[in-house]
Amino acid sequence: MPSRLIKRSAYILLALAGVLVLAGAAIYAWLRTSLPVLDGQVKAGGLHAPVRVVRDAEGVPHLYASDDHDGWFAMGYVHAQDRLWQMEFQRRVAEGRLAEFLGEKAFETDVLFRTLGIARLAHRIYEKLDAATRANLEAYAAGVNAELASGRTLPVEFQAFRIKPDAWKPEDSVEWLLVMAWDLSSNWKLELARLRFTNQLGEARAMQFMPDYPGDHNPPWPDLGKLYAQVDGEAKALLALGAPVEGGVGSNSWVVSGAHTQSGRPLLANDPHLGLQAPALWYFAHLSTPHGNVVGGTLPGVPFVVLGHNDFVAWSMTTTNGDTQDLFIEKVVPGDPDSYFTPTGPMRFESRDEVVRVGKESRHVRIRSTRHGPVLSDAVKAAGAATPQGHVLALAWTALTDSNATARAGFELDAAASHDEVMAALRDFQAPQQNVVFAERDGRIGFVAPGLVPVRRQDNDAMGRVPVPGWDARYDWQGLLPFDELPTVIDPPNGRIVTANQKITPPGYKPFIAVDWFPPYRSDRIEALLDGQPLHTLDSFARIQADSVSFLAAAALPFARAAQPATSGGQALKARLAGWNADTAADSRAALAFAAWYRELTRLVYADDLGPLFTESWDMRATFMLQVLNGENGMDAWCDDRTTPKHEACADLASEAFDLAATHLERRYGKGDGTLQWGDVHFAAGDHRPFGFVPGLARLFDISVPAPGDAFSVNVGQYFIRDPERPFADRHGPSLRAIYDLADLDRSRFMHSTGQSGNVLSPWYANFAARWARVEYITIPTKPDSVVAAHTLTLAP
Repeated sequence: MPSRLIKRSAYILLALAGVLVLAGAAIYAWLRTSLPVLDGQVKAGGLHAPVRVVRDAEGVPHLYASDDHDGWFAMGYVHAQDRLWQMEFQRRVAEGRLAEFLGEKAFETDVLFRTLGIARLAHRIYEKLDAATRANLEAYAAGVNAELASGRTLPVEFQAFRIKPDAWKPEDSVEWLLVMAWDLSSNWKLELARLRFTNQLGEARAMQFMPDYPGDHNPPWPDLGKLYAQVDGEAKALLALGAPVEGGVGSNSWVVSGAHTQSGRPLLANDPHLGLQAPALWYFAHLSTPHGNVVGGTLPGVPFVVLGHNDFVAWSMTTTNGDTQDLFIEKVVPGDPDSYFTPTGPMRFESRDEVVRVGKESRHVRIRSTRHGPVLSDAVKAAGAATPQGHVLALAWTALTDSNATARAGFELDAAASHDEVMAALRDFQAPQQNVVFAERDGRIGFVAPGLVPVRRQDNDAMGRVPVPGWDARYDWQGLLPFDELPTVIDPPNGRIVTANQKITPPGYKPFIAVDWFPPYRSDRIEALLDGQPLHTLDSFARIQADSVSFLAAAALPFARAAQPATSGGQALKARLAGWNADTAADSRAALAFAAWYRELTRLVYADDLGPLFTESWDMRATFMLQVLNGENGMDAWCDDRTTPKHEACADLASEAFDLAATHLERRYGKGDGTLQWGDVHFAAGDHRPFGFVPGLARLFDISVPAPGDAFSVNVGQYFIRDPERPFADRHGPSLRAIYDLADLDRSRFMHSTGQSGNVLSPWYANFAARWARVEYITIPTKPDSVVAAHTLTLAP
């Protein structure tokens, strides 16, 4: 009897297993219907003539259209085929609609973007654009909607959240341009950081902790007591605002004239550093119309090629760090909460009510704006809690204008055939401010930093460094810097231009652009590598993009090597640095030893000084740390632990840091044999949005590969040492790499960090990732006989 029961149970279990297998296979087969149609012919109403979509083996689409309208239509169609969920997610970010399916954790983000008014502003911008730009955006939207109407099964993310995408609108593309501008503009955070550090450390030590650009000696920070003398209540509350963390590492771009290349024509390189994610922000595409070719990196949701080349010119971008934002403290009129003071008397807040859905719940949110801009303290909880009673904080930002013509600039740049046309296009590029480096096929090279930059009065003692009283006319903007006064270089005598987020204003340049430049570590390294070879090629430029020698490691190594750790683990960790040349290659054990040591050293140096601010302010802070280790202007005093009676010297901390680092590595990774390599812990964290935050799904949707670099190498791989879970994960790096050969643009090289598809079932979901980490490239030819078709789809009217 028992054996019969066992047999019967076994049959039942086998039957259930079979049912589950069949069900799983059926679900998998059904989900595969979410993959796009790549071959044959499909009807796409709205076209003027058939469009051929030829995909190569890498999944890059080559779009052959009879006119511009059909070209932008096809771009919308292929974006929707390959990146529909990404486009939907991004649109919901811009419109403040994430909490509808992500719940409470997304509520504050939604309120912030509602407060900024991105969706409303995008609609006004679109209405004011010229007819040609609107027509291009409308054609793109029609292409997206034609694909939505194809009846294809929606990708798995839509199924999981039970979301159906709305029709794409032309202004949705403008929304994403504004969100990208927001991500690349962070002056307001730095203003708040200065206040918080001043409150905790005092002005003198706060200035040490946030040092000037190397070689610069800016005026002292304004007298905060005097500046806030008219702030009612506890003015010190202002000093508790904000999130005092370092911003992300920017981007690299350089160009050399034909005098410095083997071909006799310019070479241009670009690698914009952005947050890594799955899928990548970028999508490669080639568009061919009777007007010519344009190819390069597009942003799904936006029609035009953002970074790339056409038949005549190639262009690149890096972030300028221009000071395009100011925070204003606005004083509410006592007894009249709907009004605030201005230099000419009281003025009423502009206000509106919006409904933010959190799951099925509807919440009513009051949005307020002043003459300077939206009230940020209503949206950012920490800012609101710390703003003195009877006051609000408003954000002035040059992007928040309905005359923003950046969308027009994108289309114009794609069509530019000369230096003059590039410059004409960039007059319309308004936000964010960028360093645009370009090269012409005929040999000319150039640089300009387009974008709207506010003009501030000379008696403005804050100059964008801290929040200022909104009722004092001295701090009001006096207009915008004319385009012709922006930093510009055309055909420099030395035949090269390098931008890596360093200071880009020449000596004697008068207009105020910024004070918060990134240190010149990467730009100096690029210059040195350019000097190392008389005539450059695509291969030599590729080697520069792959360079993973860390400036920070090279500068700090003498202090590490002089350390005397007390434990055997610390001594073994230090021994790994013997003979190391500061190259943070993925297979380096020394790079990991250095990173672990430096992480603990930063904690020992300033955790006691920052106190409650340390956890959120814990960063690499290379300029500050090197000044401390070198004892510049007595800054080695930071090494003394204020919480102990003993006097600690920097050498003591450097020794102790090895012991602590060895313990941390053993506890976290459990490899006491020393075989752990940099790439084992410094992996490119291409987290899916939002499945990357769900442990059970992250393994299926995240894209992770071992990566070289750190925040101070040309091949950037920024990690956040304050992250308790993944302190060395590569979060911010070369989201795209390109090298443009103006002798033969079809030889230009490209790569981004994941793959062309956003559908996890596609062979093109992660096919770039390993090659990206190895700094390899693909080509995207424009000549029809050079394009090898893997799939051909015809979009028919």
